[in-house]
This record gives sequence, structure tokens and C-alpha cells, in this order.
Amino acid sequence: MEVLRQRIGARLEGLLRPVAQVLATSDISPNHVTMAGLVVNVVAAWLITRDNYFLAGALYLLGGGFDVLDGMLARATNRVSVVGAYLDSTLDRISEGAVFAAIAYVFAREGQAVDAGVVLLALLGSLLVSYTRARAEALNVACKVGIATRPERVVLIALGLMTGWLAPVVYLLAVLTGITVAQRIRATLASLSGRI
Repeated sequence: MEVLRQRIGARLEGLLRPVAQVLATSDISPNHVTMAGLVVNVVAAWLITRDNYFLAGALYLLGGGFDVLDGMLARATNRVSVVGAYLDSTLDRISEGAVFAAIAYVFAREGQAVDAGVVLLALLGSLLVSYTRARAEALNVACKVGIATRPERVVLIALGLMTGWLAPVVYLLAVLTGITVAQRIRATLASLSGRI
């Protein structure tokens, strides 16, 4: 899975490199790109509540592209910073939360209480995937393992929105994020056990 993720990431970076090069010659900072990504994702969430799922899915993918672009721009302009990394990570959680909240709202509005509940489980799983990595890294343990990292979650939700298979995708995400959390806990504990 990691090899596939790296190949897709390299291809996406290849597509976005010209954009990053153009932005590098402007006054636009990586943090501006990060904030623009948040705006795009909030608009996607609003479109979900308006039942415009296809456009919402397309915008959610675009927001995911901004998430790659801000890092590329930071490296291209030598502006990599802990402030930027913190802002990026925090706004990613807000973006994801806004989209999941919009999906839960739609399911609740349609009387699909169980589906709305599963959205909350998928959101919890998504947050825990990020938390387990951050906590491991605070303990000086690299923890990037897992089958449902942010790029996979963005693509799955976007596909669910664009194809009309949103409920099955949400159920799948609830399972995959749970597996990813377990993978990260296991990997972190294995790394830490050698330090006792």
C-alpha cells in the first residue's frame, strides 16, 4: 500500500509542480495555500448540504490538491516551518470535520440515523488516525503506516459523493480508519517496547 501511495503522490506532485513554480514567483505563501484549501473544503461541505454532491466531491478533491501544493510551495521557496506544519495539520482536521459534519447532517435530514451515526464513527477514526501519528512522533517514533491515511480518505469521500455511493463509502471508511488506528498503535508500541 505504501508503494502505491508513493507512486500516486509522485504523479500528483508532477502534475502540481508547474503550479508550485508559478506560485513560487508570487507573493502567495504556503500558508495562503493552506487557508485557501480550507475555504475550498468549507464550500464543498456547504454544497453537500445543498445536495450538490458531484461538485462537492470535485471540490473536496481540489482541496486535497491544495494540501499537497502547500507543502510543495514551502519546499520550493525554502519556507518550511513548524508554524506552517502546525497550521496545515490543524486546518486539515477542520476541513475533514466540516465535510463529515455536512454528510452527517444530510443523512440525519433524510431520516438515516444509523448512517449519520456511522459518519461520526468514521470521523472519530479519521481524527484518531492523525492523533496516533502525532502522539507517536511526539515520542520520536515515525508512524506513517496504515491503509486509510488522509489521501485515501479524501479520495474515497470524493468518489462516494460523485458516484452516489456515499453511505457504503462512509461504512467502509469507519472500518478502514479503525484498522489504520490499530496498525499505528501496534507499530508505535512495537517501537517503544525496545526502549523500556
